[in-house]
Amino acid sequence: MTFVKIVFVLLLFCDVASTVKHSLKFFLTASSGVPNYPELVGNAMVDEVQFVYYDSNMKTIEPKQDWMKEVFKDDPKHQERYSQKCLRNQHFFRANIEDLMQRFNQSAGVHILQRMDGCEWDDETGEIVGFNQYGYDGEDFIALDLQTLTWTAPKPQAFSTKLRWDADKARFESNKYYLISQCPSWLKKYVHYGRTILQRTELPSVSLLQKTASSPVSCHATGFYPDRAVLFWRRDGEELYENVENGEILPNHDGSFQTSVELNISSVNTEDWGRYECVFQLSGVKEENVTKLDKAAIRSNEGKAGLSVTIDCMKEVDKASGTSLISF
Repeated sequence: MTFVKIVFVLLLFCDVASTVKHSLKFFLTASSGVPNYPELVGNAMVDEVQFVYYDSNMKTIEPKQDWMKEVFKDDPKHQERYSQKCLRNQHFFRANIEDLMQRFNQSAGVHILQRMDGCEWDDETGEIVGFNQYGYDGEDFIALDLQTLTWTAPKPQAFSTKLRWDADKARFESNKYYLISQCPSWLKKYVHYGRTILQRTELPSVSLLQKTASSPVSCHATGFYPDRAVLFWRRDGEELYENVENGEILPNHDGSFQTSVELNISSVNTEDWGRYECVFQLSGVKEENVTKLDKAAIRSNEGKAGLSVTIDCMKEVDKASGTSLISF
């Protein structure tokens, strides 16, 4: 599902290039018609790192990071608040799936209702960004706009909800307090407790990959942290914008990140390869990671399925990155 961020600005950017942002996101997914699967599944992520998990079968909050265990140990009521929130939402989501099925003239089948809410905090400028968005069956349904204090309804079936929620001033005040006060407070607390993990710096391993001799050369960087990084091709010291295809920054299973950028070499003469290089830059690190375009350094299993499958899978993950909310 493609969620559009709804921004509530407290302070203006001072220097966009030097900003250091942290994020706290809560994901709730309710399902109907899925046998042997929890009715409600919840995940919470700080700086794209999962730190708690919940599902309606186990009915308890499970910390996924050692530092979150310390948060719960120091503040037992914090864990209790999470559990109560999930239990309340289980009833809310169950009732609303039934209502939405009627609105969309659905009588059976698998249906998914999701919510993503949370905030971003820039620890240099103090800017706060809040968001609260719902999706149904993989598409945007309704989202809160904190700038106008209204709900945005991209689907006709959501218009009645918009009218009712727009008139509910108590809901607005509750959401506003949560998104610009409580959520940032929690986020700052988590960043402090998890600072050895969340504020670490890890450089990537960089590889050049190519399916066939005529295919684009993919520069693939993996294992870096945080995700505030750029990967690009340049020629004679100048960044290239033509004949390149940038991939998304995607999470690895270990909490690090990966990304790739392709260079179409069909019009590049062999004798000019030395003028090209792939450059990786990580926020907060002055040194660049530079990989020269060198035929000897390219991993190319032409005629073998392994590398071809690897590159194709990376492309598919890139394409699917905007619809990853159903993954949990």
